[in-house]
Amino acid sequence: MTDTSEHPKETHAFQAEVSRLLHLMVHSVYSNRDIFLRELVSNAADACEKLRYLALETPALLGEDGDLAITLAVDGEAHTLTIADNGIGMSRDELVENLGTIAKSGTRAFLEAAGEAGGKSSNLIGQFGVGFYSAFMVASRVVVTSRRAGSDQAWTWISNGVDGYEVQPADEADAPARGTVIRLELNEESRDYGERTTVERIVETYSAHVPVPVRFVEADGATASLSDGSALWAKPKSEITAEAYKEFYGNVSGQWDEPALTLHYRAEGRHEYSVLMFVPSMKPFDLFDPARKGHVKLYVRRVFIADDVELLPHWLRFARGVVDSEDLPLNLSREMLQHNPVLEAIRKNVTTRLLSELAKTAANEAETFGKIWEAFGAVLKEGLYEDAERRDELFKIARFKTTTSGEASRTLADYVGALKENQTKIYYILADDPARAEASPHLEGFRARGVEVLLLTDPVDAFWVRTALGFDGKPFQSVTQGAADLDAIAGAEDEAKPETDAGELASLIETLKTALGERISEVRASARLASSPACLVAPEFGPDKQFEKIMARHQGGQPFAKPVLEINPGHALIKAIAAKIGTDAALVEDAAHLILGQARIADGEAPEDPADWGRRLDRVLEKALGA
Repeated sequence: MTDTSEHPKETHAFQAEVSRLLHLMVHSVYSNRDIFLRELVSNAADACEKLRYLALETPALLGEDGDLAITLAVDGEAHTLTIADNGIGMSRDELVENLGTIAKSGTRAFLEAAGEAGGKSSNLIGQFGVGFYSAFMVASRVVVTSRRAGSDQAWTWISNGVDGYEVQPADEADAPARGTVIRLELNEESRDYGERTTVERIVETYSAHVPVPVRFVEADGATASLSDGSALWAKPKSEITAEAYKEFYGNVSGQWDEPALTLHYRAEGRHEYSVLMFVPSMKPFDLFDPARKGHVKLYVRRVFIADDVELLPHWLRFARGVVDSEDLPLNLSREMLQHNPVLEAIRKNVTTRLLSELAKTAANEAETFGKIWEAFGAVLKEGLYEDAERRDELFKIARFKTTTSGEASRTLADYVGALKENQTKIYYILADDPARAEASPHLEGFRARGVEVLLLTDPVDAFWVRTALGFDGKPFQSVTQGAADLDAIAGAEDEAKPETDAGELASLIETLKTALGERISEVRASARLASSPACLVAPEFGPDKQFEKIMARHQGGQPFAKPVLEINPGHALIKAIAAKIGTDAALVEDAAHLILGQARIADGEAPEDPADWGRRLDRVLEKALGA
């Protein structure tokens, strides 16, 4: 027996997020109870793989027990299910950190999604990979006993999932020589998980291809193999069923959805490696995490090396899977991983192959690719900005909503194929959302001429369009930047457009410019307006209006350049202002500031001085109403 006098039992309260998570597990997400065993088996497999990797440098960690495996056992009378592994194990501090004080984004995202779904979504557990905590869906009490490889001390963690947890030195009679033993004391609703047939069914369905053998231990000590731990990616594709691929995808991704695309091949030649990769059909919770980490595991000759190596560029971080190299050394350091030429070649080739598969899917399975783009288009477009070498490949698969596409999306090739006569540019508008883009007055002249405009509403759009030269020889042009260049494109409205007196227009422009002073850089007649009186545009060589707003948030709110005020000479309001020149200077000045403020409001901004703008509005209304 272990002397516990120096290490008394400690009682801890759960962190608030963990307590709420456990409550949701027990009370709200019961439709997916089977997944708890997949999560615990996957955790056990990770522990074995970590030990196998560390033992490359420190063989003593394995000792004489080099047969890494996961064992399952049940006790029908005691209503318990035990999951054990002889992997890396956990120290006391690791037990507390991993099982009691987790505050990761995944937990928080799970809680938010569960709240939005009313706790009813059957996908939540798999989507967010909440792992160990899923045990409390079936257990009234969980006892974890673990010994870190190379340590003399084992520790026990105990909790009912409600009142916090206890940590104490383990009784040596119950402690493993190395690794972790999890004993679930099953609640009344989950007694069937204490039966061998149930355990076998779940392992066969969800964990048949984890890269560590899974065994069932009978009451008499005899063992039966439930999974041989063979690497699925090393098997010929002809021997693998769709169900096996899906099950492996669930294990490697921690998600519950169907993979939208499966890529499995072996590369031979200068470098030999196997690839089994999946594109999810559902957004992972951490897709837009600032770290932008990838989730492809690196193996070397079936030995797990790391799961945070950049085997794909950041803009393909949604892919899940494994790459297993035959050429890399097993003792790769972190520094070597960053600059290894073999790994760099693998990274380049795998990226090319995955992009090629996406292009094939786009060409042959439009509906499937449409769902992929809907989920991950915003991430793929990061490549348009970051990876100039692959920009043309990405342009071929990119999809865009436009002013004429409705709910559908269009390719750039579709857009160029439908150019109007004399149209030489690909026009786009940047906005926070499609509704705001559609409502912009900048689109009026383009709509009137039937000119299609790309609706770009992802934050990354403001960056890639500034660096891309164009597509198929046609440059990109913002509808809020520079002159509209629409006069050469005929439209039905041109025939009905009334003539504007050139002298009167010049006088109006000069009067407005004088009244507005330093607030604007220029006033000019607009070709892009049809029904609105005025709008603001960026100078010819200045940043797009939306890009300027994005950057201004990081520049203390200061604009990059003064905007241009464009007016619609045929609009009744503009004509009325022109008619007052020389007869009511005060009214004209107030009207000029009101027009400018109205143009800012149409851009989603407030007038520069709302109080002054309100006073001017009061004065104009009083005159108009005869007050």
